Amino acid sequence: MPDDFTRPGSADDMFELARRVHDILGLLGESPERPGLQDTPMRVAKSLQSLTQGYGADPRRLIESALFPEAHRGMVTVKEIEFYSLCEHHMLPFFGRAHVAYLPAGQIVGLSKIARLVEVFARRLQVQERMTTQICDVLTEVLRPRGVAVVVEARHLCMMMRGVQNQHATTLTTAVSGAFTESDVYSEFLRLLGR
Repeated sequence: MPDDFTRPGSADDMFELARRVHDILGLLGESPERPGLQDTPMRVAKSLQSLTQGYGADPRRLIESALFPEAHRGMVTVKEIEFYSLCEHHMLPFFGRAHVAYLPAGQIVGLSKIARLVEVFARRLQVQERMTTQICDVLTEVLRPRGVAVVVEARHLCMMMRGVQNQHATTLTTAVSGAFTESDVYSEFLRLLGR
């Protein structure tokens, strides 16, 4: 994981989480002591810590740490940013790609920070709609560009493995600010995405 992330929680928290996973296994009718499951509680605890480490990162400071003065005024687009997140309703994964664009207004941000910003918000218990808006809002507030556009497309295991059990549905969410609220600018962004 990038060094922008810290791991909140103490060793005591980790052991408590593992203890609770142990109890859940028992409530599911499993034997937590059988050979294949003996180490599972701690593995699950470590996995959850990793999958939610976005809580330990400050997204605004992340962007502030890589701002550079630059006169470029054309659209800057970072496409195909892969992410994995956990749905806050069922704690099942959703995963996909984010596409982020902005129109600079005197400063730019290091490109890797855009991908890391997506990761900060993805590594939390999340809903896709909120994540999309959070990415847009932080870039708008900190970078102060002429506009920001974010498109997130994802597949949700809570729809694929349970409930409706639809294997092919993809969810697209968008958030825009500033100049991207104008149809011609937004259309240019969509063209760059090949849509």
